[in-house]
Amino acid sequence: MVSRPTWQGQLRLSLVSCPVTLSTATSHGGEVRFNMLHKETHNRIRMVPTDPDKGPVDRADIVKGYEIEKDRYVVVTDDEIDNVRLETTRTIDIERFVDEAEIDRIYWDQPYYLAPDGDLAAEAFTVIREAMATAGKVALARLVMHQRERLMALEPRDRGILAYTLRSHDEVRDDAEVFAAIPKTRPPADMVRIAAQIIDQKAGPFDPAQFTDRYEDALRALIAEKEKGHGRKVTAPEPRQAEVVDLMEALKRSLGGKAKSAPAAKSTARRKRA
Repeated sequence: MVSRPTWQGQLRLSLVSCPVTLSTATSHGGEVRFNMLHKETHNRIRMVPTDPDKGPVDRADIVKGYEIEKDRYVVVTDDEIDNVRLETTRTIDIERFVDEAEIDRIYWDQPYYLAPDGDLAAEAFTVIREAMATAGKVALARLVMHQRERLMALEPRDRGILAYTLRSHDEVRDDAEVFAAIPKTRPPADMVRIAAQIIDQKAGPFDPAQFTDRYEDALRALIAEKEKGHGRKVTAPEPRQAEVVDLMEALKRSLGGKAKSAPAAKSTARRKRA
C-alpha cells in the first residue's frame, strides 16, 4: 500500500515547473514501540493537558507561546502564523548546483522520494530530472515542511529524484568541542600497517540486508513468547571489563598471526614510547 505523501507542491527549475509529491524514503514501522499501560488494569494511559492552576484543560484553550525569557512568553495565533507565508511553502525552487563532495556528510539528514504528481506532470518532471542528470551535480533547493524552511539536496535516482533535507549550519556542533582533547601524537607506523591489513581482510561489499537490529529482533522474540503465555527470562551477558593489553600483540592476534613484525629491538622501543 502506497503511503500518503509528506508534502505536495511544485518543483521548479527556472521557467519549467510541475506538480510533485514528496514521500519519506525510510520507515519506522519495524521498530518495537511500547504503550504506557496501568500496571493493574492494563488500560492505556491518556496524556491529559493540564494547567498548574486550573487543572485539566480543553485543547481548544491551548495557544502557542514562544518563551523569550524565563516564564515570559509571546503568544502567537494560528492565523498570524499562516500569514507569514514564503514562496517555498508550496514550491521547491532549485537555486543552484554543486558537487556532491562539497556537502560535508554531517549535513545530510532525512531522505525523501520526489515524484511527479499525476500523469500530466510526468513530462516536465522528466525534463528536470534529465537536466539534473546531465549536469552531474546535486541540486540545492528550499521548501517549507513541518513549519520549517529546509534546504534540500536533489539528485536523480532511477525514474525519480532522491531528495535529502540538509541540516542548517546552526544545527551542527563544532567538532572541536569533542575532538580537541584527543592527543596529536602519531601512532607507531608498524601498528598502523597491521591495522590496515586487518581492514583489508574485512573489506567487502555493502549489503544492508545483512545488518539487522539484533536488539529489535530479541524484543520481538520476547513479545512473541509472552503472547503465547510462555514465561521467558531474558538475560544479557555481563559487560567485559576493560583489559590492559599489549596493543601490538592484540593487533597481531586480530590479524591471525600473519603480520610481518619489525625487528624485535625496534618494535620494543616503539612500544615503550607508545
